[in-house]
Amino acid sequence: MAEIGFYHLTRTGLEDALPRLLGRTLQAGERAVIRCGSPERLAALDAALWLCPEPDWLPHATPATGNADLQPIWLTTEDNAPNGARFLFLVDGAETTHLATYTRVFDLFDGNDETQLTRARERWKTAKAAGHALSYWQQGPRGWEKKA
Repeated sequence: MAEIGFYHLTRTGLEDALPRLLGRTLQAGERAVIRCGSPERLAALDAALWLCPEPDWLPHATPATGNADLQPIWLTTEDNAPNGARFLFLVDGAETTHLATYTRVFDLFDGNDETQLTRARERWKTAKAAGHALSYWQQGPRGWEKKA
C-alpha cells in the first residue's frame, strides 16, 4: 500500500510549493513523477521548475524533451512513471490507477478552490477505503503543518 499525503495549499500556489517538496525528494535520493491535469499545467510547471529560486536546480523533463529514464523528475499528463519514480505528485485533481506501485504519493490541491477541495475529500475517502496510509498536511504560517 502507498503512503498518501494530502497537501492543502492555502498560502502559496502550486508553483511555489512544489519545488521545495521536489527538492526534499531529490535529497532523499528518490525520483519523482508529476502527473498534471492538463498540457497547459504541464508547460507552466516545466517553466516554473526551471525558474524557481529554491532549490535553484531541479533537473527534470517532459515527454516533449524526452529521455525519461535519465530524468530524476518527470512531468506528464499520462498515468505512468517511465523514469522509474517511486514518488508520485498529483496536481490539478489528477488521479492514478497505480497507487500501489508507488512508495509515496503527494496529492496537492488548492484549498481556496471549492471544487478542488471537494474532489480532494472524495480522493481521501476512496484511498482510506482502499486501506492506504494517509496523512493530511496544511500550509500554516511557518510551513507545512500535519493535521489529525
